[in-house]
Amino acid sequence: MANKIPIPTKSSALIAMIADEDTITGFLLAGVGNVDLRRKTNYLIVDSKTTVKAIEDAFKEFTTSEDIAIVLISQYVANMIRFLVDSYNKPIPAILEIPSKDHPYDPTHDSVLSRVRYLFSAESVASDRR
Repeated sequence: MANKIPIPTKSSALIAMIADEDTITGFLLAGVGNVDLRRKTNYLIVDSKTTVKAIEDAFKEFTTSEDIAIVLISQYVANMIRFLVDSYNKPIPAILEIPSKDHPYDPTHDSVLSRVRYLFSAESVASDRR
């Protein structure tokens, strides 16, 4: 065990989170949290006092950061900034909508799932033409 090779940090990427306190706490306990030298975290805890502007700013910051590979966002929070989530089309960082304890997951609102369904339906239509 002492001869373990360290993971290189330059090619490592983070997971960012925008969610309620319980969800963030669970991910922090799993070791996903990070604080950089400027004391910036890779998460935003959303509660009743959090403004939509703060959520928008965090989403824009996380999606433009070079060290973030995945942004996990609670679906009810994503619904608050749906226009930003739906207009985001880059592959990295990937945006994944997740359920929270108090708000169940609704697949009809998930932009990633709707894109996947569209791609598979377009492929199936194209394969039927052959």
